Amino acid sequence: MPNVIPTSHSAPITVTANDIISFWFSTEAQALWFNSTPEFDHDIKNRFESLWQQVQQDNQLEMLTEWSQSPEGVLALCILLDQFPLNMFRGEARSFQTESLAITLAKQGITNGFDLQIPHDELMFFYMPLMHSETLEDQNQSVELFSKAGLTHNMRFAQHHQSLIKRFGRFPHRNRILGRTNTPEEVTYLNSKEAFTG
Repeated sequence: MPNVIPTSHSAPITVTANDIISFWFSTEAQALWFNSTPEFDHDIKNRFESLWQQVQQDNQLEMLTEWSQSPEGVLALCILLDQFPLNMFRGEARSFQTESLAITLAKQGITNGFDLQIPHDELMFFYMPLMHSETLEDQNQSVELFSKAGLTHNMRFAQHHQSLIKRFGRFPHRNRILGRTNTPEEVTYLNSKEAFTG
């Protein structure tokens, strides 16, 4: 059943899990996944910010419960809560605001075996919340899952994220955005050629 989100400035927006998946895996979107433009970020914000706001503010438990009962629903939630904020709020602290919820939902989905029912070319976004986690246990699971699934292209990124958490216990490139103070070691790293900027 579609989720209807009322807004103060327009008619209710009807968004389904399939709407999110169809948009994100369209040919046009795929070309901009890791090479976004301001126009693409704005498009995502225009289409999906109302739904994201409703979930993170009110927890929309009925919708979360409904979507979390299917592989496609969990995948859509991972995209909505983990990927879309990075586009919609690029460079802002709230780009990570629903990351922990995405991690929880991804883990639940994995426990339920939903990841085994997701098309292989969509699977990386089911696991991506774990790659974005600042918890080493999640990072270890991320590397294991990407490896087991044979997602070799993503594996090197998963291993790189894991290495940063092993080394620093967090992602140094997030410190400025989140108002965290860099350690001397992080300053050296961020000023080096090897620095990951996100």
